Amino acid sequence: MTPSSSIPAEFLAAELAIAKRVPPSVLVLMGVSGSGKSTIALELHRLLGWPFQEGDDLHPPANVEKMRAGHPLDDADRLPWLQAVAAWVDGQLAAHQPGIITCSNLKRAYREITIGSRQGVTLVYLKGGEQAIHERIVQRQHRYMPPALLRSQFETLEEPGEDEHPVTVQVHRSITETVIELLTRLAATAAPAG
Repeated sequence: MTPSSSIPAEFLAAELAIAKRVPPSVLVLMGVSGSGKSTIALELHRLLGWPFQEGDDLHPPANVEKMRAGHPLDDADRLPWLQAVAAWVDGQLAAHQPGIITCSNLKRAYREITIGSRQGVTLVYLKGGEQAIHERIVQRQHRYMPPALLRSQFETLEEPGEDEHPVTVQVHRSITETVIELLTRLAATAAPAG
């Protein structure tokens, strides 16, 4: 069952109405594993109709095997992945197309690679407490990210600063409520008509 199949009609109507007001952008959804990046990105893709790229699919095979074995990635491991994420973002910008991509982007230095000073890119930070995220992550089956690596993600996490202009959404509520809040905040970034 997809998240949208169990959403009451009034929430669906609210989501669609708000989605129509969201200005085109390349959305980069960041957060630790288990924060809901993929689920929320898929809902945004459904509502906005923008191209979606699962950032995890851009990891080199060696990274996947390392994580599957329960070992956290280091900066050298992450560099080719971050460059691939940046290339996808650049491709969307060059084509003058909006898009949605997931990427943990845990450190400011990583966000400098994937977003930097690019115009037309919006950083979305899906923020949650470690205990709440841990409860989520043990309930799911991920291809290669074991729950044991969550602690290392929180240790690595550098929350985005105000100068990075993130759209920050707490992820402690339902997916539907989180998506509606995110869409509302994204719609508020639209320049007023005038």
